[in-house]
Amino acid sequence: MINLRLKNLLIRNLSAIDQLALLRFAGLLLKIGLTFFAADTFGLSLSSPILYWGMSLEALYLGFTFWHRSAIARLDSGLFIVLLLDTLFWISWLYFTGGATNAFISLLLLPTAIAAVVLPKWAPWVLALISTFAYSLMIFSVPESQMKHHGMDMSSHYLGMWFNFLISSLVLTTSVAYIAQRMRKQEVELGYMREAQLRQERLIALGTASAQMAHQLATPLASLRLLVDEAVEDAVSEQQVLQEMDTALLRCEQTLSSLRMATESIRQQRKALMSAEQLAATIKQQVLLLMPEINLELSLGHKLDKAESSDRMIQTDASLLPALLALIENAGSASLAHCGESRVLVAVQLDSDTSRLCISVKDFGAGIPKEMLLQLGHKLIDSEQGMGIALLLSNASFERLGGQLLLSSAGEGGTIAKVCFPVYESKETSQAGALS
Repeated sequence: MINLRLKNLLIRNLSAIDQLALLRFAGLLLKIGLTFFAADTFGLSLSSPILYWGMSLEALYLGFTFWHRSAIARLDSGLFIVLLLDTLFWISWLYFTGGATNAFISLLLLPTAIAAVVLPKWAPWVLALISTFAYSLMIFSVPESQMKHHGMDMSSHYLGMWFNFLISSLVLTTSVAYIAQRMRKQEVELGYMREAQLRQERLIALGTASAQMAHQLATPLASLRLLVDEAVEDAVSEQQVLQEMDTALLRCEQTLSSLRMATESIRQQRKALMSAEQLAATIKQQVLLLMPEINLELSLGHKLDKAESSDRMIQTDASLLPALLALIENAGSASLAHCGESRVLVAVQLDSDTSRLCISVKDFGAGIPKEMLLQLGHKLIDSEQGMGIALLLSNASFERLGGQLLLSSAGEGGTIAKVCFPVYESKETSQAGALS
């Protein structure tokens, strides 16, 4: 009992490529056992010494592929070539041990079965065609004397075996390959879900830390507000500096207030519907209020008219606007660093082809390297400009509302951040004020 458990544990701990190598070695041991110990029992005809040389060559070949198994497993083409040579070795062994009359002719399907599980769907089809063609040639090359056994005509029996082999090949190349493909797809989806779950856990940790820091900032900001008010009354000569301080404090207070409202809204899962026209107006209002230094160019796309914008709504909550403002602020900083002006182009457009509302934020900066475009918004990136926390948080807010963030390089320079949301049909637009 203990030995059985130990064997099961060892098999479970083997990697997939090691299990494949073990299966191929088992095939060679089966050939050796049938050739040298059970040939008479199963009626195998050992007609040529080439058989023994072929098995010796196969043993060397298996040792070579076992030694380089890791390098072979990295490429589908390498594994396909290995299985193709395995098929040829099986064909040669079957040919020199009776051909189509060999009772173990179905073992020719073993490489096809392995290919159906681990390789793309074209690979088992190629191996199945080669195996079927070889079996067909062996059927036609069977001598007339072997077709009759004790006076009985065995041609129909051998034809039935060939037809059964053909059906088995079709099952392996269709059903088994389809099931294996579905399982691989599910593994990819599970991997994506695990990554998304880890990302959400990190975002929850970031959100908790943000809420704690916002709570800690509330008291010193209130004290600083009192000091600034007193300084405004006493120092008349420093009015410009004090006004800038007052503007910065106002923005901090409004941000903290928005954070409290967003936290409460998300906790209670309050959502509302907003039209594209109202969303564009709200973005413009908030940018003028909180980021007056940004030169915002806002446009409604040519596919979006006023009638459509009142009927087509997107689902929003309190986290949407801060996420969009973070994109605009990043775009303004990129434009300012590259061309000396915080110029940002925002376009709101309804795509009738996909029935999604898209908001594009374009900057006029130096652009983002291609290798970082696919990573930004999904993980933290170490760079001179920062770690991409704002994009990571914004993307999480968009995904929670059914949106999708795509980053691309603009043809004339700069970066385009495009967010697309599903559109809902509604005539009631009065709910949209919950966002602002």
